[in-house]
Amino acid sequence: MPGFPLLNERIYAPYKIAALVEVLAEQGIAPEDSLKGSGVDVDQLYGTSTLTSVRQYAAVCKNAIAMSREPATPFEVGSRLHLAAYGMYGYALMSCLSLRDYFRLGTKYHRLATPTLTIVWNEYPDRAVWTFPDAFISSPTRELGDFLIEQQFTQHVTHLQDVAGHSCPPVKACFSYPAPTYADIYPKYLGCPCYFAQEQCELVYDSAILEQKPQLANRHSAALIQEMCDRLIGQAKTSTGASGEVYQVLMRKPGEFPGMDAVAHVLKMTSRTLRRRLEAEGTSFVAIADDVRCSLATEYLKTTKMSTEDIAMLLGFSDAANFRRALKRWTGKGPGQLRH
Repeated sequence: MPGFPLLNERIYAPYKIAALVEVLAEQGIAPEDSLKGSGVDVDQLYGTSTLTSVRQYAAVCKNAIAMSREPATPFEVGSRLHLAAYGMYGYALMSCLSLRDYFRLGTKYHRLATPTLTIVWNEYPDRAVWTFPDAFISSPTRELGDFLIEQQFTQHVTHLQDVAGHSCPPVKACFSYPAPTYADIYPKYLGCPCYFAQEQCELVYDSAILEQKPQLANRHSAALIQEMCDRLIGQAKTSTGASGEVYQVLMRKPGEFPGMDAVAHVLKMTSRTLRRRLEAEGTSFVAIADDVRCSLATEYLKTTKMSTEDIAMLLGFSDAANFRRALKRWTGKGPGQLRH
């Protein structure tokens, strides 16, 4: 994460922090010490209104690395983070209709889960593969990067077992870094052969599992909860990092759409600084502006009787034809399809 203060980044319940603090407490490390420098107090860990950030979780992970002598710490945390702790995101995954849907939705709604790593899912004829190309925390140390990967891999194994209702281990786990001295721990927690110094970090499953039906699959609940997650994703966009600040500025006066220089001025920074910070978060001003226009267009079409021409004008398009082309590019659909 960038090293500058952001007021709007605390949007996640502290369940990951709480699990890590509990594991460290069992090792004799006081919660106050585990939380040092994170900005989180012990009495906030289980508060229903407490919200935390990825950056705060990373601070507790760094404390764990410095204070714990137990290499199994991240694996223990991952094995305790069951989907029931993840709120709507967890329930959406548990109620999906197949394990293929679980893989797909796990990626789609990942930003609701205090994400420390980027995840990508790909399906091949014989295997389904999670890959983890990078961390959301900018320039993590080698120790922190390994800690996050170890926890993330164990979480994935735990979550798939929660959804399937039975043990569903990977075929293999690959790691891009050399084997650590405690490499024998990995198969114990992941339940599969583990390979180090590989091209990338990936968790590989047999594609035959994708047709399995989750134990709590329910068509009505899946549709309802996924709709709620879609709305939460929208909230997450406007609440995270520098990109969230830009979303908020653009949404204040949705008919005006100020340019990048004007938005940077509102945020009290140069456009160059804003561009750099957005790039660090994997986005750009143009992408955010398009996303805001797309969201507003969809909302107008679904909830109002405004004409296509009026909506085009509200969104700053010179004519309805340009608006239709942009809408097709954003959504793959035309105004009539979205309206109905």
